[in-house]
Amino acid sequence: MCDEPTRAVTLGPTGTYSHRAARAVADEVEFRESVTAIVDAVASGEFARGVVPIENSIEGSVTETLDALAEYDVAVVQEVVTPIRHALLAQGESFETVASHSQALAQCRGYLEREYPDVDLEAVASTARGVEHAREDPSVAAVGHPDNADGDLRVLAEDIQDRSSNATRFFVLAPLAERSPAGGKSTLVVYPGADYPGLLLELLRAFADRDINLARIESRPSGERLGDYRFHVDLEAGLYEDRAEAAVADVEALVSDDEGWVRRLGSYDVSHVVD
Repeated sequence: MCDEPTRAVTLGPTGTYSHRAARAVADEVEFRESVTAIVDAVASGEFARGVVPIENSIEGSVTETLDALAEYDVAVVQEVVTPIRHALLAQGESFETVASHSQALAQCRGYLEREYPDVDLEAVASTARGVEHAREDPSVAAVGHPDNADGDLRVLAEDIQDRSSNATRFFVLAPLAERSPAGGKSTLVVYPGADYPGLLLELLRAFADRDINLARIESRPSGERLGDYRFHVDLEAGLYEDRAEAAVADVEALVSDDEGWVRRLGSYDVSHVVD
């Protein structure tokens, strides 16, 4: 039996951007250390909701999320977009290392190279882990949300991300039984199980012929053999629409009967976290 939807699981610890997104959909939030563990917890029924990052506007897609969505049977029931505001947090002006999630460090690469060219960069599991590290060690600074500052940790600089439009998309996951065709966007994972000239064109034509915009299409190695790929597709249409259903049916007809498959993750609407 799944928990009530007021409980969700996401990347911890307290204070991560994932935590901020999860608070928009659940009253109580628990944590795991990896995206794969979150997806597994939802697929197994341990949690009714999971919140995972899918794409950042600067650094692109989160590959662990893409791979987990291709391996586990879950549904996408909502998309949450949250702005990313990075600050430099430290106990004092002098430090030797800046610790944060690898994507956060990359999103602030220009600032860090310009202002602190001699410090070491340390990638950790989350922005909040970096904040914890900085709170424990005065030789370490962190990149994280400015709200993570407290009596021991102060904000040295705010909005240090290289682009002011920095934002991250999160998927809200639910058990497969809650998959719905209702919503303004839909996500599929397509594994053709075949490779021939024009295959990708045929897959794309199924949507183009019906005037369906693809918001994102991305390939990931299948892990089966070199040069073999899965395709992750976001379309701006709900699967309840006749045109979307017909397009997906065409794609399903194109994949190999022996090895190919199409995973319908579901349709959903988009909400925004503004704080």
